[in-house]
Amino acid sequence: MCGEFLMITEFQIRECGACGHRFAEWQPQADHVAAVYGDKYLFGGGAGYPDYLSEGKILREHGRRYARLIGPYIQPGSMLDVGAASGFLCDGFRSEGWRPEALEPNGTMARYGRDALHLTFHTGTLEAFAGTRKYDLISMIQVLGHFTNLRCSLQKAADLTHERGFWLIETWNNRSLTARALGKHWHEYNPPSVLNYFSRRSLELFASQFGFHRVAGGHPRKNIMWRHARSLLDHQIPWRLFHQITGLIPDNTVLPYPSQDLLWTLFQKRT
Repeated sequence: MCGEFLMITEFQIRECGACGHRFAEWQPQADHVAAVYGDKYLFGGGAGYPDYLSEGKILREHGRRYARLIGPYIQPGSMLDVGAASGFLCDGFRSEGWRPEALEPNGTMARYGRDALHLTFHTGTLEAFAGTRKYDLISMIQVLGHFTNLRCSLQKAADLTHERGFWLIETWNNRSLTARALGKHWHEYNPPSVLNYFSRRSLELFASQFGFHRVAGGHPRKNIMWRHARSLLDHQIPWRLFHQITGLIPDNTVLPYPSQDLLWTLFQKRT
């Protein structure tokens, strides 16, 4: 049974009492993806990124780290990275022997990935993806929270996965110390950009409904540029003194992201 959890502006966020999943009760418009994840999201700061392309080094290393992390469970093969943005994560996987393809709704990012990184890019959403080939691995790094139709997206991902293939998912942890301490000011309570907020239990229950079981997981080691972190904090926390203090830190400073705020899980498809 789902009950009220909190209000964020006009958005009602509800919580499932059984599994701890939280979601924004809201019906997106047909142009939602184009409106919310346009170039402003990737270069305009606020709830998005002040300059996504400046984070290439961090994101490539994150891809390499994940490729090594899942190495004991799956050999490099074909993969589809959903919500790939410019493809930096794919580039990291490629350097570890994977054959990545990227799926991204933003045309500017897809063009950059094709032209600058020479990756195979499909432009569009997972729900509308018309590809029929199957992949050894589908990666969904920081993308599940953005799906407007979670079940439709996961069904498509399941259809695109080989028997005994894998999903690699990274998402925010709504049971983290940060989430509990900040309450409604937690930076991921940010509809209409982020619509789903997972606990470990709810993530595993969703995956099981589409035929996947957990193989490995934990809290990922991850870095973030201070320029990006400050943009998120300034967007969520309306304290003037806080903004003045954070303005003293150089934008290019690389900081460790609080790992307990995130979950990573490797799921395998049952035969």
